[in-house]
Amino acid sequence: MESALEEIEFLALSSNRVEVLELLAAERYTRAELARETGASQATLGRILGDFGDRSWIVREGSEYTATATGKLVAAGFTDLLEIVDAERKLRNIVSYLPIDALTFDVRRLAHATITTPSRTRPNAPLQRLLELLGDADSVRTVSHAFNEQTLTVVEERTATNDQSFTGVFSRPAIDALADEPDLRRRLETLLEAEEPTVGVVAEVPLAVMTVDDVVYLLLRDEQGILRASVDTADPDVRAWADTVIDDYLADATLLEVDAIDSD
Repeated sequence: MESALEEIEFLALSSNRVEVLELLAAERYTRAELARETGASQATLGRILGDFGDRSWIVREGSEYTATATGKLVAAGFTDLLEIVDAERKLRNIVSYLPIDALTFDVRRLAHATITTPSRTRPNAPLQRLLELLGDADSVRTVSHAFNEQTLTVVEERTATNDQSFTGVFSRPAIDALADEPDLRRRLETLLEAEEPTVGVVAEVPLAVMTVDDVVYLLLRDEQGILRASVDTADPDVRAWADTVIDDYLADATLLEVDAIDSD
């Protein structure tokens, strides 16, 4: 009897095998229909169906084939494995920067996320990605350890014209850094004086997460604070997590008023 690893290898070594098993796990197919769906030759399909039959992964009923209960189990498990590996490949270069302890969703949900990393020609590419999203957004909510000049500028301008609603919770050092710069202090005060924005302050924020309309945006930095990547996705599970994180921080935050900004 072949070992489990050998069975996995048997299936993984042929994309045609994987596709045929996934198809038969979903519904019944004739051999001609499988040929049209996969593009595999009749000879190849004959070998695949024979091998699957020997393993009791499929049964033939008249002219149609379908997966057995164990065939469906193998198909589902292999699909899960593919999703896991796809996610790992996508995230392997940035996983050390992800706030893993704070992520309560399955990281496989990030397998189809947009990942933006700095390059020599575009060192601020992650931030530029954020600014692109912010420029057209109607609703922005965020929790962050920083509030940079470019983001503040876009938010201040769009909230001043009532084109954007804004809620943000920031670390005290982030607000103090803005207050130390006269122009940024003025922009922050303009933001606070608008009708819609809500800005809260907490002592410390260990991550940077933002919802921009339907998109969740994560800005990733290393331990030295160097920008390493951004991740954005419209995945509903990630969105539910982001909303909860922002709501929790907002519940614990002190609302920032114009006369409470310390410029000393």
